[in-house]
Amino acid sequence: MAKYLIDANLPYYFSLWNNNDFIHQYDLNDCSNDQEIWDFAKLNNLIIVTKDADFTNMILYKQPPPKVIHLRVGNMKIKEFHKFIASVWNEVETLANGHKLVNVFQDRIEAIE
Repeated sequence: MAKYLIDANLPYYFSLWNNNDFIHQYDLNDCSNDQEIWDFAKLNNLIIVTKDADFTNMILYKQPPPKVIHLRVGNMKIKEFHKFIASVWNEVETLANGHKLVNVFQDRIEAIE
């Protein structure tokens, strides 16, 4: 069963996300805008993984579910992005279990309850 919903602004083909814990927005025919994605994640108790600040704004005013992992890493070459996310993912996943928002920057990770 999936734990994470990967937003459309993130790569579809990514080895870390190629398992049953992840579902990509592209696999959801009926979710095309932020509110629909939010509602789907809430209904299915999924953590949204995104580069979109709109979800961060939503979670600051609402209580989970869903939770949000906001990747605030700017533009990176895809190979660098994959390497970076793979290197921090265990910490991000651990923080997401106990926090409603995890902000991932290139130089730090912040978690908000």
